[in-house]
Amino acid sequence: MRLWRAFGCVLVPALYAAPAHSDVAAVAAATYAPYSMSAPTLSDLAICHGFECKYRTQIGLTAADRAALARLLAPGKASPEAERKAVGAAGAWFDKRVAPAVGTVNHVRRAGYTHMYDPKQYDCIDSSRNTTSLLLILDQLKLLRHHTVDVPASRGFFLDGRPPHTTAVLVESKSGEEWAVDSWTRGYGEAPEVMRLSVWKTLE
Repeated sequence: MRLWRAFGCVLVPALYAAPAHSDVAAVAAATYAPYSMSAPTLSDLAICHGFECKYRTQIGLTAADRAALARLLAPGKASPEAERKAVGAAGAWFDKRVAPAVGTVNHVRRAGYTHMYDPKQYDCIDSSRNTTSLLLILDQLKLLRHHTVDVPASRGFFLDGRPPHTTAVLVESKSGEEWAVDSWTRGYGEAPEVMRLSVWKTLE
């Protein structure tokens, strides 16, 4: 386990079976229960930081925050592709919104062993949980019209020559296509990488 942590990410515990895409409550339980966390709400949202959710800062979203998210997601009404682009914009906004409260302003992309347990940084466990929280908030606000939220997905386990990595996931409602929404590979205030999960799983 120490070796895995040296790369900045660990695999999600496999104790919770992936629920059906439409079951938001089950998705939330599978995402947060392994870390003894509650599902996010508009008034009580835990931001993970410092690697493996070692530190958790509670924030609440204001009416102005909800209005900002609605503005950012509005262009996504046009199509699934437009919605994924809008989700990326919302991810960049969210990162800058929470950073002053959490202490993660100017966090680096792909934080690894040199940043381990630094409360100013995120590993992929932190990032995937935080991004999933944002997606679930968007779902609560009924701002997702073309996608549902799924549990984070993982790739790599060293035996296949790749370090473990985890990402948040959206599922396109009509096609069932799964999409990675990966914020760990991005620095402060940058939009997360959004790509087909099948492609994401082939990367190192």
